[in-house]
Amino acid sequence: MKRTILIVEDEPSIAELQRDYLELNGYQTEIAIDGEHGLELGLSGKFELIVLDVMLPKLNGFEVCKRIRDELDIPILMVTARREDIDIVRGLGLGADDYMTKPFKPAELVARVKAHLSRYDRLKGHGSSTNELEIRGLRLNPDSRRAFVRDEEVTLTTKEFDLLHFLALHPNHVFSKDQLFERLWGIDSLGDTQTVTVHIRKLREKIEEDSANPIYIETLWGAGYRFRS
Repeated sequence: MKRTILIVEDEPSIAELQRDYLELNGYQTEIAIDGEHGLELGLSGKFELIVLDVMLPKLNGFEVCKRIRDELDIPILMVTARREDIDIVRGLGLGADDYMTKPFKPAELVARVKAHLSRYDRLKGHGSSTNELEIRGLRLNPDSRRAFVRDEEVTLTTKEFDLLHFLALHPNHVFSKDQLFERLWGIDSLGDTQTVTVHIRKLREKIEEDSANPIYIETLWGAGYRFRS
């Protein structure tokens, strides 16, 4: 069965180009030309990944991303014509898994879609409940993909959970941003390590009592990040 991709894009030429390349690579696609329709389709549960433009009529991509992320745990790849860091940070902070800036090569889009679907499939695989981790009040269950801090559940996006779980599996080991990006996104030649910085910041806001003085994820300036056991 073909994997289903939702394209939310108001420029017909760009939407059709994305559709053609994805369908040539075996995906089934549907296009929404405004934010309201994109949100409706995105929440329908019919799709396995969403390619979401930022600048949309009726409802912008940031709001669409936020509302979908509140309800569903699927990969969201945001597309923006603007290169300002604030747009990238905002999109990732709202739960997007990745971003691309226009113009981009269609082959790059296909590569990212394949990478995110493949990684998502692996992370959603079956496992044993004995895989649950508990470290100093932080509990992670990779089977249910639920996280608890001092027995209170915290809501994490797909990539936030992946990043936290990976670091917790390797306590006291220092990973650079490049290493984390390559291991978790798997497309280091196509992306930006700023993605890692944003996800670390969002994780600290959710799991640390004081994000400015973290007890779980430490920053080692000039080296990277380390999860304290």
